[in-house]
Amino acid sequence: MPTTVEKVAGALYRSGCIKFGTFKIKSGATSPYYVDLARLLSAPKELCNIADAAADKIKALMASERIDKLASIELKGALIVPSIACRVNLPCVVVRKEEKAYGVTGRIAGADVAEGDNVLFFDDVVSEGLSKLEGTKPLKELGAQVKHLMVVVNREQGGKENLEKAGYTVHALAKISEIADSLYRSKSISKEQLDAVLNYIKK
Repeated sequence: MPTTVEKVAGALYRSGCIKFGTFKIKSGATSPYYVDLARLLSAPKELCNIADAAADKIKALMASERIDKLASIELKGALIVPSIACRVNLPCVVVRKEEKAYGVTGRIAGADVAEGDNVLFFDDVVSEGLSKLEGTKPLKELGAQVKHLMVVVNREQGGKENLEKAGYTVHALAKISEIADSLYRSKSISKEQLDAVLNYIKK
């Protein structure tokens, strides 16, 4: 039976969500890998595999804690969160990056957010954690409690630790080092590619 890490690594690799090489990332730095979860939309089976892994983790959490809704911020996490919501039977919310000025205005789309709601915030990856603080802010302003954050990939660049210092509990389906190691063991990537990822994390 494959582990969660093996399932996630395989799904990301087969769908083309994870690529190895030289990539310029948002900060302007270069990375030996790139994760683009939007690619899951072209691979429904792998989307289901990722949604199943996330749903299993959320169900385990719900056994001991009340979670009323799932939320994510546009774009990447918001593409996946409805598939997870179906599996755990929870309403979901999308936080817009900017205020909508027409129709139903504001930054919240989907389910209404009520005072006292316990909301689990889901996203694709965590790097430094700043976008998660921004994404949860509109939910908190509406009176929601956001204690738990879940991501598919922890890039191991200090984001999990930063968010935990800010009072969140962070759950990752897999760390990038675990994904790279799993792909190396399955002969999907070379030793050089594995080493490039591990050295990048150590910087």
